[in-house]
Amino acid sequence: MQVAVSQLVAPDSWSVSQFLQEAKATGYEGVELSVRAADNAAFNYNSTDAELAAWKAEATALGLDIGSITIANKVGSLVVDGAAADSAIAETAWALECAAKLGATAALHTLGGLSPDLYYEDAYNNAVRNLKALAPVAEKCHVTLAIEFVWSGFLFSPLEMRQLIDTVGSSEVGFYFDPGNMAVFQAPQHWVRALGKRVRRVHMKDWKGGPLNGTWTPLLAGTLNFPVIMKELKAAGYQGPLVSEVPDSLASWKDTAAAIRQIASM
Repeated sequence: MQVAVSQLVAPDSWSVSQFLQEAKATGYEGVELSVRAADNAAFNYNSTDAELAAWKAEATALGLDIGSITIANKVGSLVVDGAAADSAIAETAWALECAAKLGATAALHTLGGLSPDLYYEDAYNNAVRNLKALAPVAEKCHVTLAIEFVWSGFLFSPLEMRQLIDTVGSSEVGFYFDPGNMAVFQAPQHWVRALGKRVRRVHMKDWKGGPLNGTWTPLLAGTLNFPVIMKELKAAGYQGPLVSEVPDSLASWKDTAAAIRQIASM
């Protein structure tokens, strides 16, 4: 499995070139770039095809694979309806096209969060409809739109996540597994077994403690059962990248790369 790092843990002030060079220098084989909402972000909704081509060429020259991107919508989300949903769909479609131009085969999306005025069932139905609208774009681009569970009050069950993906019914809509995110509430390996072949990308984080007294830790310093998690990933047929989302405030990028290699061998 490839050892990769996400731009989500790079300083906001870094250019894409700085991120690529640091990833190479600290022992990574692949990277995940991040489309962000801010206009001054290194990769944003004003980024050009020429910039994408230059980033891809630099990554290739460094021997790095751009395996995935993350998508943060500037306007709206994929759990709402109306004009806000239309904007989020258009932005996500553009980002999927960018991913294809970079050579990436997956794009992370967290869908969006609930609110007192947005009822859970409505959010679920909106998400299904909006993902069905995006599925043809993802299929044309050959880029999987991979949905990640986050602390948004939505999709708290692996069975619910599986149902959502199966209801959309596209080969290019899948699951982005982050074991640290659900370790607060559940055993992450349960999600792998439930989602199986739908797991298209894996973030690497560790966690120790409960919902009220927990904390992020360096990899292998928390309570996640990585041997069992890896057993379930391998049983599901996952052979893709293991992408670090560990900030250097917890562990150096070099130490995290070494920890991912250790976990991959379990």
